Amino acid sequence: MKTINKSTIYLAGGCFWGVEAYFKKLKGVLETDTGYANGEGFNTDYTMVKQTHHAETVKIIYDKNRLDLAEILLHYFKIIDPVSVNKQGNDRGEQYRTGIFYEDEADLDVIDSVMRYIQSQYDEKLKVIVEKLKNFVLAEDYHQDYLDKNPGGYCHINLAAFDENLDSTEYKKFSEEELKSNLSELSYKVTQNSATERPHTSEYNDFDERGIYVDIVSGEPLFSSKDKYDAGCGWPSFTKTITSNAVNYSDDFKLSRVRTEVRSKNADSHLGHVFDDGPSEKGGLRYCINGASLRFIPLDKMEEEGYGKYIPFV
Repeated sequence: MKTINKSTIYLAGGCFWGVEAYFKKLKGVLETDTGYANGEGFNTDYTMVKQTHHAETVKIIYDKNRLDLAEILLHYFKIIDPVSVNKQGNDRGEQYRTGIFYEDEADLDVIDSVMRYIQSQYDEKLKVIVEKLKNFVLAEDYHQDYLDKNPGGYCHINLAAFDENLDSTEYKKFSEEELKSNLSELSYKVTQNSATERPHTSEYNDFDERGIYVDIVSGEPLFSSKDKYDAGCGWPSFTKTITSNAVNYSDDFKLSRVRTEVRSKNADSHLGHVFDDGPSEKGGLRYCINGASLRFIPLDKMEEEGYGKYIPFV
């Protein structure tokens, strides 16, 4: 049985119409509301925010079993100018300041980790405020789901950017000759011919170091050690992928029952299968993955190997 593990984060990123519309597209987001946050008191509205110093903010309720806060924040930084003060797009004013407002102190580690990564991409100091939520006043009905009700309405965000990958890395495509040369015989059979390694034979089965697992063919990130667990099945197992769109799925009819095959997006490597018999408290999924399709990048080597963006996921 799948269990939903609700969590909430509040993001101020300029006009809340576009911010809300963007995050409604993200798998694992359960609910969004527009409102006014971290101003003076609990009494304000659209006409008063300049006097009460609230920020236009989107409340995002999401399922932690399907979506990592780090992924939400990386999307957030795709749609804002993090070094701009009190302006986003064509909007000017204190109510359009950028901010990440949290309720749960436990979220700070991830927030700070993402902030450090984003700061490393800029010479100028980030102007995004990180604060505990002090107040949130729900905006008028008119402002809820505004762009759903007004498809041609003003939006300072390019909503089409949602379809662009969070990871802009161009993963190399290998020829058949290169694959046979670079991969072990087992890894070639698994990734290219959809073979299955024998259970309890992978070095990653009984393995619990911190880091990420990438496609052995292309290097594209697939899973985090944070989501790895001992399923007792003999293969490395995970409760979710590192990001919500990290892999592709297809029906597998090779056995008497239909299974859901998991393949990498860029290299199209066969990885394994996903089943619905995982830990219910973690969402109920079990990604049963061939260790021969994976390469492990330890946490202390991630920056060096070009995976710094994914440190907040570990």
